[in-house]
Amino acid sequence: MEQHYNPYDNVLKVVKEAADILGYSESDIEAIKHPERELKVAIPVRMDNGTTHVFEGYRIQHSTSRGPAKGGIRFHPDVNLDEVKALAAWMTFKCAVVNIPYGGGKGGVICDPSQLSETEIRAITRRFTAAIAPLIGPEQDIPAPDVGTNATVMGWMMDTYSMMKGHCVHGVVTGKPIELGGALGRNEATGRGVTLTTKNILRKMGLNTTATTVAVQGMGNVGSITAKLLHKEGMKIIAVSDVSGGIYNPDGLNIPAILEYLSKDRKNLLKNYEEEGIQRISNSELLQLDVKVLIPAALENQINSLNAKNIKADIIVEAANGPIASEADDILNAKGTVIVPDILANAGGVVVSYFEWVQNIQSVSWTEESVNEKLKNIMDPAFEAVWAISQQNHATLRTGAYLIAVKRVVEAKKARAIWP
Repeated sequence: MEQHYNPYDNVLKVVKEAADILGYSESDIEAIKHPERELKVAIPVRMDNGTTHVFEGYRIQHSTSRGPAKGGIRFHPDVNLDEVKALAAWMTFKCAVVNIPYGGGKGGVICDPSQLSETEIRAITRRFTAAIAPLIGPEQDIPAPDVGTNATVMGWMMDTYSMMKGHCVHGVVTGKPIELGGALGRNEATGRGVTLTTKNILRKMGLNTTATTVAVQGMGNVGSITAKLLHKEGMKIIAVSDVSGGIYNPDGLNIPAILEYLSKDRKNLLKNYEEEGIQRISNSELLQLDVKVLIPAALENQINSLNAKNIKADIIVEAANGPIASEADDILNAKGTVIVPDILANAGGVVVSYFEWVQNIQSVSWTEESVNEKLKNIMDPAFEAVWAISQQNHATLRTGAYLIAVKRVVEAKKARAIWP
């Protein structure tokens, strides 16, 4: 890892580049360079052994110019304020690039869920929800799952908030269990969006999906579902990895068997997975494999100035948020690597979160087929718009995505003006 890496600086750099092309002044973008609200909370929890431990948590609302703040809750030992600020800002521009009426927010708790019992995770969730309750709600800020959290955690958040309000509030979070108003198709939505985007970029570059070689870093919700769906499309997944390391087979991995193994127990890791013909590789080695498509679906800053020159993939589809540091972006662009940016590639999750929220506040229910069709009807035109504006400006896809997103956020801010 590089030292002194601040992901929020990545955000500011690309926003400034887009603003310059759009002809905005410093004054036009000054407000969106600063998060609207930053909340830090202490979360005291009675642990299973009877001791009390105080965890630290955050909720940040970057922008509500275009609608309520929207963004996940991350439970991870490396959570920090700058990371959450960056993730909140990415959500602002992610919602803008696919043109759904949300702003951006994000939250996190510094903890390691793998070392905690279900009782302890539930206690952290409930106390954290209570602490951020003044900031959240269906009309102001709607959390969702992220790294280290899932539908179960969202169910606990919804219940805690509802108990505090004295009545059931389905729309306070998205990514909930179906029984609590969750949307059909939400669990697969981010991975499905990454899959649609991967197919779109391959089509634009005149490449067939069949037998296209792919490496996926990270086998959490997003990475595993992306691997599953790309495998179904006929692509050859030759490497996958998780926190324990990676596995590689140049002839292609048995993705269904891998997913079945990982789903049996949340403590199952790839380091213990056995399959004929596989080689053990590190996460670093996976990133440097000679593949057509690389999909980083883990954490930020995985591709940085230290390893960018060794990246051999022709196309990188950012399933994670901020997996490529800005210095690495410059190196990869100079090499001709095509990068589909996170705010476009992984927007499927927030799009279907929007669908879930709409269903909750209107008390309606859509079929999974309808949700998937609506997702495609948003993701495909968003990709086409980003591709077109990138071509017109002879710019990268990342710059193209921010040209669209920054314009929408700035124009919304201008239309509302500054109060008072």
